[in-house]
Order: sequence, then C-alpha cells, then structure tokens
Amino acid sequence: MRYSKIIKGLCAIFIVMISGQINAQDTETENEIKDLSAKKWQWMADKEADKLAELFHDKAQFVHMGGSWGKEQEVQIIKTGGIWYKKADIHKVSADIIENTAIVLSTITLLAVVGGNEVSHDFIVTEVYVKEDTSWKLANLSFVNQLTGGPGEH
Repeated sequence: MRYSKIIKGLCAIFIVMISGQINAQDTETENEIKDLSAKKWQWMADKEADKLAELFHDKAQFVHMGGSWGKEQEVQIIKTGGIWYKKADIHKVSADIIENTAIVLSTITLLAVVGGNEVSHDFIVTEVYVKEDTSWKLANLSFVNQLTGGPGEH
C-alpha cells in the first residue's frame, strides 16, 4: 500500500515534469516563429528578395488588398520595388503551432510605397509557415484591412 502511494506520487511528478518540458518546447517554437516573422518584415523593408525567396515555400500564396499571387510574382514585386514594404510597426503578434504548421497573427501598421505613392494602413496579417526538414517556410501571407478598432486591437 505504501509503495503504491510512492509510485503514484513519482508518476505524478514525472508527468508534471514532462508536460513542463512540452510547454517549454512549444514556447521556444512560438518564439522562433515570431522571430522569423519579424526578420521577414525587415527583409521586406530592406528589399532582400534573395532571403525572402529562400523563406517562401515554392507553393506560397500572397493575398493583398489588390489581388493574390504566388512566390515568383511576390519576389519580383519586392525586387523591382512594385511594392516597397517600407516599415511594419507590429502592435501585437501571436503564434500557434499545430504539428508542422505555424500560424502567426499580427496587427500592424504598414508604411509602404505602392506605384510611387507612400501609403499607410492598419492590417491584420495572417502568416502560415510549414516545417520542411529542419526549416520553416512561409506558405501563406494574407493582409486584411483593419476597419474597426485601433492598432493592436484584435
């Protein structure tokens, strides 16, 4: 009887330790994805098309206010300055991990140059990343114009 209580107690401690490690791993992965997302915004601002081409999945889709297209067109738009993502002020960001998929939801104010005109919009942005081997690839980037609430509210 006494030994069964000890074994049950040890099992409970073991389960708590394991779940703490799993939560720590999730937090580490979430932070990794948030950092990658922030780097992506900087690469877009710096027009680093080669780094972005490496990050973007070959089947990636990009959804903007003016349309949607794939990886090659997005890389060309950035490279040629068709859209210059000049500065993204990130107000709020969250990351959820589902197996080998990461979903990043951000509220941003984007300062961009489009067709030679500087514009600023508040957006809710969804980024979907998939893990291939050991690296994350951006599979989808979608912008939704924020019509209600202030920056950082979603």
